[in-house]
Amino acid sequence: MSKIKIFISSVQGEFSSQRKMLYEYLTRDALLSRFFEVFLFENLPSVDLSADRKYLEEVRKCDIYIGIFGVEYGFEDSNGISPTEHEFDEASLTYKTRLIYITDHQKEDRHPKEAAFIKKVEKELIRNKFSSDIELKTAIYSSLIHYLEAKEYLRFDRFDSAICTQATLGDIDAEKVSNYVRLAREARGFRLSEHEPVDKILTHLNLYGSRGISNAAILLFGKDPQRFFISSEIKCIQFHGYTVSKPMPAYQTYKGDLFEIIDQAVDFVLSRIDMAVGTRNESIKASYEYEIPKAVVSEAIINAVAHRDYNSSGSVQVMLFRDRLEIWNPGQLPHELTLESIRKSHGSFPRNLLIANAFHLTRYIEKAGTGILDMIDLSVKAGLREPDFKQEGIFRAIVYRKDAASNVTGEPTGEPTGEPTGELTGEPTEEPTEEVKRVVLVMDGELKRAEIQKILQLSHQEYFRDNYLIPSIDLGLVEMTYPETPNHPNQKYRLTELGKKLKMRLKNENNSE
Repeated sequence: MSKIKIFISSVQGEFSSQRKMLYEYLTRDALLSRFFEVFLFENLPSVDLSADRKYLEEVRKCDIYIGIFGVEYGFEDSNGISPTEHEFDEASLTYKTRLIYITDHQKEDRHPKEAAFIKKVEKELIRNKFSSDIELKTAIYSSLIHYLEAKEYLRFDRFDSAICTQATLGDIDAEKVSNYVRLAREARGFRLSEHEPVDKILTHLNLYGSRGISNAAILLFGKDPQRFFISSEIKCIQFHGYTVSKPMPAYQTYKGDLFEIIDQAVDFVLSRIDMAVGTRNESIKASYEYEIPKAVVSEAIINAVAHRDYNSSGSVQVMLFRDRLEIWNPGQLPHELTLESIRKSHGSFPRNLLIANAFHLTRYIEKAGTGILDMIDLSVKAGLREPDFKQEGIFRAIVYRKDAASNVTGEPTGEPTGEPTGELTGEPTEEPTEEVKRVVLVMDGELKRAEIQKILQLSHQEYFRDNYLIPSIDLGLVEMTYPETPNHPNQKYRLTELGKKLKMRLKNENNSE
């Protein structure tokens, strides 16, 4: 089968980087490159033919015309018409499939002729709006997949865009969608309101259409995602030593939507690695730093969830050892990348583009293609060894802890961390957990629940409540300012006399180390 020809039309000066990005993406993506070839005028050698004529000739040859329109109108010929508008008109006259993408600008921000041109286009076609490169790439990806399906070149979907045939809109949690939009508006200026209908929001995110609900929509916003995808959970395990061995001091399986399980997995790790209490030299409040920066832990877990193979029966596994953190991802590196290339500046080739886009809009993913480089940089700045990455059937990210430097041979060098350090004289009957100790250490005066949680850099409210706050109260170390009304709107928490004694002891122990 001959490849399907794509012509990308835009004002070159305005969208040079986007044209290059799309060319590289469409010609290197493992699936799309099998079906499409892209015409990019910048790649042609000099020819004895006017640029305008060559462009129109290529439009006539193409199968798909992609138009990217923004603020500028571009060079005008003697009739006052730009090459971009000529190309659109030629695609229309020759009945090409036209896919149109327009920047999210106001009419008054555009050149008057560009505004008029866009108005003409909108009368003829359904167009997509975008405000970032990843939104543009996601929208084009979705459109091309739908094109291949309509032409029956593909009889299957990539997992995230495939339809979850057993699901309906009733399986989507409307509150989750509203909360997501609120976060996306704050993080990236998402243009829809949280009060819009759920189907409209999901359609805008390319997660819902006439064919039904996508797998990605269920994983991101489903009431019970594991009902449809049982392996979409995360298993978190802590080991006392350096190898997989019993007993395991902690083993949790987290279920829920992708945002929930990521937050819980990150909080699981943070609650079990060392936390250093800084001084008040530069601030009236002491600083608190984890031995592995939270951003490194988050990036490793988010990458595993975003890029895993959801057709696999395996789950993402987060395993914490004495000297390292390992995240196992049931998936493979994309064909475009190698273990060597991911340690350098590289492009983004997400396995699940719709999921990655949803993460990007709420800053779960900050920049496309920079996650691993950020992990390396932040680890080194924290005084840790550079993370390792291995592809052995599954993909493994290995982040090293402080203890890794003294464990060259891999043999245990001391007693496991997290063990009881002695009885609290005449006080609680059981030794507080590390989570409780951390609550006690950061308490200063009266604080709201959200304030304590923020200081500890924990994301999941239920996890914090069940593992930190309630045990602290049950042990008599923390008390409520309104004990008779637990849900009081002004509820705050403070240390009891017993809690103050424990805090003093813990600070003395930290200062003596």
